[in-house]
Amino acid sequence: MSDPQPPQQGVRRIVTEVRANGKSAIVEDGPTPAIITVPERPGYVVSNVWVTTPTPAPIGQPDASLGHSGILPPKNGTILRVIEYPPEPATKEEFDAMARATFKTIYGDIEHAPGEGSHGGMHTTETVDYAICLSGEITAVMDENETVMKAGDILIQRGTAHAWANRSGKPASIAFVLIDGKF
Repeated sequence: MSDPQPPQQGVRRIVTEVRANGKSAIVEDGPTPAIITVPERPGYVVSNVWVTTPTPAPIGQPDASLGHSGILPPKNGTILRVIEYPPEPATKEEFDAMARATFKTIYGDIEHAPGEGSHGGMHTTETVDYAICLSGEITAVMDENETVMKAGDILIQRGTAHAWANRSGKPASIAFVLIDGKF
């Protein structure tokens, strides 16, 4: 039996535009430039693929992903990101420490205060999110229930407290489109 493939380090990003002559063209084809990792959480890789602001987005607007920080999209904007989730460690204490480091290091723009006994990654965003499972399997955790998502499944998260748990023992890759929202 062969060893499983290591998780992908970033994603290929292909960008198009309409040229001055009115013709369409591919103007970029390569790895997304905005890749973020957390040393305390090996295998957790965030690729911010594209950021827009405002909505509706000007078609020719350049990407803002390199200057973007945090979990939230810009005000009245969107963000497309792909996250590689490694399997969770064996103990809740170890995972909770990883989750705290992740939120402190790269998601400081939201409050991360999971309740007693809840999943260490619980958080709430004032966004509408489209979460698309690309590979592997991941559990979408809510306050009252949870469900396992497999490749091809799509979850629409509408400002709810939530977390992502990879209990599968193998890496999982999820694409997220976050749209600025309001309660």
